[in-house]
Amino acid sequence: MKKVLAFLFLLAVVGSAALLVFSRERAAGPAAGISGAGSGLHEALWYEKLAGGLVHCRLCPNACRLPEGRTGLCRVRKNVGGTLYALSYGQIAAAHVDPIEKKPFFHVLPGQKAFSLATPGCNMRCQFCQNWEISQSFPWDVATTPTTPEAVVAAALRSGAAAIAFTYSEPTIFYEYMLAIARLAKAKGLKTLVISNGYIQPEPLEALLPFIDAYKVDFKSFDPQFYADLTGGRRDPVLHAMKIIRANGVWLEIVNLLVTGQNDGEEQVRPLARWVKENLGDDVPLHFTRFHPMYKLANLPPTPVERVVRAREIAIEEGLKFVYTGNLPGAAGDSTYSPQTGAIVIERKGHHVLRNVLVDGLTPEGENIPGVWR
Repeated sequence: MKKVLAFLFLLAVVGSAALLVFSRERAAGPAAGISGAGSGLHEALWYEKLAGGLVHCRLCPNACRLPEGRTGLCRVRKNVGGTLYALSYGQIAAAHVDPIEKKPFFHVLPGQKAFSLATPGCNMRCQFCQNWEISQSFPWDVATTPTTPEAVVAAALRSGAAAIAFTYSEPTIFYEYMLAIARLAKAKGLKTLVISNGYIQPEPLEALLPFIDAYKVDFKSFDPQFYADLTGGRRDPVLHAMKIIRANGVWLEIVNLLVTGQNDGEEQVRPLARWVKENLGDDVPLHFTRFHPMYKLANLPPTPVERVVRAREIAIEEGLKFVYTGNLPGAAGDSTYSPQTGAIVIERKGHHVLRNVLVDGLTPEGENIPGVWR
């Protein structure tokens, strides 16, 4: 009963009717219409066959070595007869049309919409995951809609969205599906957005980036122990992935969820901000968001507002030009400011754009604000 309630199916009518599953991030807004059969079994990319029927997955830093019949830590890549298969290819567990600001991207197509989708699974085990019902499940435990890449792109175009966003769970683990959709989307003039934990090997990341316009990395903490204890992953591969994204000219934004008493102190925030400036540049947007009790950390209180506000102040002190706060509607950290004049150039309230004076990224004074504006 809990899973039935958690995954309430909605009937949508954008083009043809389709069943869609509910997820927390898309709790408001119009439903997205999708149709078209997809296959749940698809040979994976980025793996090698080893002796004795073993396969070695080379997609993410988990680097799973799987005997026959075993599934990787992500729950969606399985050794079947000595071949690695992606089990969730074309199996959509969540889809919706969201404001791009909700991802959050604050320097990408302000005020426009993104056709957002996910399949089950994740290569981390974050104890504070907001979409744990789909990210921490096997494909057969979640109600899904079989959908081809062609059908996804067609639905996105019908919806009027300016972009397709791979989000809600972890896009890395549905890499093959994401890549197929992204190639088609780019050919149709749609932007492509990845909302990810950044836990991916360099080679597959570099192969994906030519088809991606913007990449948002949920960076968990600058403390390696936080990664080990609360995510099941490692910090350094994520730092390296962000450098690769930046070096390849793909727009990058970073989100750091401040978990109460875990990573919300100055000793965590200041080195993160300093690292971003020194390694990625002072114009990379950094978002600090407020934690709310969730999943296995439901016993913790929400992050104190003053901790989120202070984190923004610290990052600005360290020289970052574009620092934002999330889950604090109406706060100063909602809006984008000119580094030269201090004036608001994009005024927001939560996920809503109230005023935007930029024209193709230029302020009225001619100052260039970096981002993806058209």
